[in-house]
Amino acid sequence: MAATAISGAVFGAAMMAGGFHQPSLVISQLKFENWHMFQTFLAATATSAVIYAIAERRGYAKISSRNSSPLGFFSSYDGNVIGGSLLGAGMALSGSCPGTLYAQLAAGVQTGFYALGGAIIGGILWSGPVSKLVKRRRENKGLKPEPGLVSEQLGLSRGATLLLLEAASIAVIAVTTMYRPPSPTAKIPGAVGGLLIGAAQLVSILTRKSMVGISGSYEEMGNYFWWLISGADANAKPASYQNLLFASGVASGAWGLLRLIPGLASGPVDEVSPMLAMSGGVLVAVGSRIAGGCTSGHGISGISLLSTSSVITITSAFAVGSVVAPLVH
Repeated sequence: MAATAISGAVFGAAMMAGGFHQPSLVISQLKFENWHMFQTFLAATATSAVIYAIAERRGYAKISSRNSSPLGFFSSYDGNVIGGSLLGAGMALSGSCPGTLYAQLAAGVQTGFYALGGAIIGGILWSGPVSKLVKRRRENKGLKPEPGLVSEQLGLSRGATLLLLEAASIAVIAVTTMYRPPSPTAKIPGAVGGLLIGAAQLVSILTRKSMVGISGSYEEMGNYFWWLISGADANAKPASYQNLLFASGVASGAWGLLRLIPGLASGPVDEVSPMLAMSGGVLVAVGSRIAGGCTSGHGISGISLLSTSSVITITSAFAVGSVVAPLVH
C-alpha cells in the first residue's frame, strides 16, 4: 500500500512540475500550436522503455505487454481504436487526461474538478452497463484480449525496436524544439518534464514491480458506487482499490510539490467551460476503459513495453483529438 501511494505521489509531482495543471497544454498540443505535451510524452516513454529493459534484463521485473481490446466490429484491435478515439475526443473537450486532471485539482483549476466529476460518471457507466455490454459481446463473438508486440508486427527484434523507439523520440523532440516555440505556460522544457515522469516510472518499477497507469481508478470508483447502491453487503465489497490509492497519491504529490514551489502554477489559467470539461471527463473515462488504458497506462507505460494495442490506442486518441480540438476551442 505504501509503495503504491509513494509511486503515485512521485508521478503526480512530476506532472505538476511539467505544467500539466494547465488545460491549455493539452488543447494546444491537439491543435499543434505547441509541442510541450508531446515532448513530455515521448521523453517519458523513451525513458520508461530503457528503465524497464534494464530491469527485465537484470531479472528484477517482468511485465506483460498490454492486451488488445477486441469488440468484434472490424479488427482484433477495434476496441483500442474506438476507446482511443473517445479518449482523444474527451481530452480535446476537457483539456484533461485521466492523470493530468489531478495536477489541475492540486492547483485549484476549476476545469479539473469538472473533468473529475465527468470521469467519475464515466467510471460508473463503465463498471455498470457498458462493461457488461462489452463482456457479453466478447462472449457471443468468442473474442479474447491477446498480447501483441510492435516488434512482431515490424519483424524486428525487441532490441532493434527499442532502439528505433529511442531514435524516433529523440528526433521528434529535437525537431519540435528547434522549429516550435516553447509553451508560454510551462516552467520547464517538455523533455525535462518527461525525464521527471520517467523517474516516477523508475520508482514504480523499483517499489511495485509495476508501471504507472491511472484510468483504472475510475473503474474502481464505479465499482464502489454500484456496491453502495446495491446495499453495501460486506461480503460483496470490491476487493480492488490499488488504483484509487495510486490516484490519491498522484493528487497528494502534485499538491505537495506545489506547496514547496508555488511558482509552478503562477500566471493565468485558461479554464474550459464546465459543460465541456464534464463531458470530456465522461469520454476520457469510458474511452480509456474500453481501450484498456489511457495516456499513462497505454501511452507512457504500454508503448515503452512495445505493446501494439498501446500504439493503436494512443495514435487513435491523438488523431481524433486533433480533429475535435479546433472545432470546440
